[in-house]
Amino acid sequence: MQHIPTHKLMGRLWRECIRQYKWWFMLAVMFMALMATATALSAWLMKPVVNDIFINRDRTMLWWIGAAVLATFAVKGLSNYAQATIMARVSLRVVADMQNRLYQHMMGLHLGFFHENPTGTLVSRYLNDVGSMRNAVTHAITVFGKDLLSLIGLVTVMFIQDWELAFVSFFVFPIAVLPIVKIGRRMRKVTVNTQVELGQFTTLLEQTFQGVRVVKSYGMEAYEQGRVAVLVDKLFQLYFKGARTRALSSPIMETLGGVAVTTVIIYGGYRVIEEATDAGSFFSFITALLLAYEPMKRLANLNATVQEGMAGAQRTFEALDHINLVTEKNGAPELNATRGEIRFDNVSFRYARPGHSADKVENALNAISFTVPAGKTVALVGASGAGKSTIMNLVPRFYDVTGGRVLIDGQDVRDVTFKSLRGALALVSQEVTLFDDTVRANIAYGRPGASDEDIVEAARNAAADAFIRQLPDGYDTMVGEQGVRLSGGQRQRLAIARAMLKNAPILLLDEATSALDTESERQIQAALDGLMQDRTTLVIAHRLSTVVDADLICVLDQGRLMEQGTHAELMDKNGLYAKLYQLQFSLEGDGPDGDA
Repeated sequence: MQHIPTHKLMGRLWRECIRQYKWWFMLAVMFMALMATATALSAWLMKPVVNDIFINRDRTMLWWIGAAVLATFAVKGLSNYAQATIMARVSLRVVADMQNRLYQHMMGLHLGFFHENPTGTLVSRYLNDVGSMRNAVTHAITVFGKDLLSLIGLVTVMFIQDWELAFVSFFVFPIAVLPIVKIGRRMRKVTVNTQVELGQFTTLLEQTFQGVRVVKSYGMEAYEQGRVAVLVDKLFQLYFKGARTRALSSPIMETLGGVAVTTVIIYGGYRVIEEATDAGSFFSFITALLLAYEPMKRLANLNATVQEGMAGAQRTFEALDHINLVTEKNGAPELNATRGEIRFDNVSFRYARPGHSADKVENALNAISFTVPAGKTVALVGASGAGKSTIMNLVPRFYDVTGGRVLIDGQDVRDVTFKSLRGALALVSQEVTLFDDTVRANIAYGRPGASDEDIVEAARNAAADAFIRQLPDGYDTMVGEQGVRLSGGQRQRLAIARAMLKNAPILLLDEATSALDTESERQIQAALDGLMQDRTTLVIAHRLSTVVDADLICVLDQGRLMEQGTHAELMDKNGLYAKLYQLQFSLEGDGPDGDA
């Protein structure tokens, strides 16, 4: 990852995330100034405490000074509470805004982005990187505001009480600047490496938890435990290295602080003995010095904390800067899908490969041209890798073509709004996605506000109503993550019910009945036949017997359209389709009307 200077990251963080809350920051700084003034005043009051009370024994001043000390500490406490509350609100608001912005940006990115980045890495951006930014915002402004103002106030008291002693006590601190800066740089590098490993760790946990059935069935528990142990140990080493690096500033500041205090005691004590200054001024000075020590330490540690936050900020901004390869044109009109005809016009496509130039990546599709007539069914068949799924993904613009056009009712899908385009499509894939919500919510996904009657009707048409009513809470049963509490066939039927409820004019079916038993498949196929009536349907078929009645069959091989026609026409040609069909027939021992 390219190193970006801290001041540039801080500037962008201010412009894009913090500046909108500048009035809250000004209010917080006001309370910080009050607290700093009270802190400085508490040190200054040591002079009258020593001179007027302990040396001159003035009874009147005893009460006035006592009241002043009480008021000073009350103002300090209330001001600290106010600034801490305001800063907590602002920093948490900044994090919430950034997480919303990051999620909105990522959900608008093309599908390839999610294929290139593991889920765990993306989750880590939300939780770890943005969280470290919050710490940087809170610490940087609080420490730089409260502690710097307090330090300025205390140093002012020190110079008022004895300017010569102040110069003597501060000559050692510039020595600490260079090592503190180096510590900050090292912390940023460690933090970046830690965030990378955290992303990998999150990905591994997610994969093994979701694939626990495979892990257990293959007896790979020990193997996965070993992989986790390796990453846990890497994280331990990185966290320990970070803690050790962060702690380096402590001995530097403690040693320099000891030198400063020792110098003040010896030189200041000598001046009091020689009567060059009074005892009250000396005690006020040393009180201010001791009070200044803690904010000086926090300021010294600030760079390390800021660099941790900047590592998170850089990774977050890199995600926000990721270029979306599939965008909506400004002022794009809505799709007018009155008929639903789909036409592929000389379409070529290649997948972007990170680290590879475009001219070195082979096309996934080459000059594909065919038409799905309005209200008709077209099936895509071919071996794995032939390009069937790629064609399906181009219709809803999950990707954009690299050549040619995809048209719906004569309108290029790149020229219309995403909402209208995808609103005209219903997709049922063999990879069923269900959310950890109720059965009812999963069916209604994509059609908010659907009535219970419509939901039940869609479930009934998808042959799902019967098993849903047998669930513990019926339509209000939680299905679990990815529908883990349901069988594969039940999950598929819910996905089909979802598509039926959407009632879109164009259907995209990717082997929609593949996970069903024979009886359920026949029920679903009958329901799909009814749903497909007078609707434009594009089907990916692995089992050729399911598409023998399609109006058109397109045969693909290595990204090229080899044949197209009806089942009978393609069988008469005795070409690639006939060979594929005969191969399935011989392997599965079934006929054209069976389940091969």
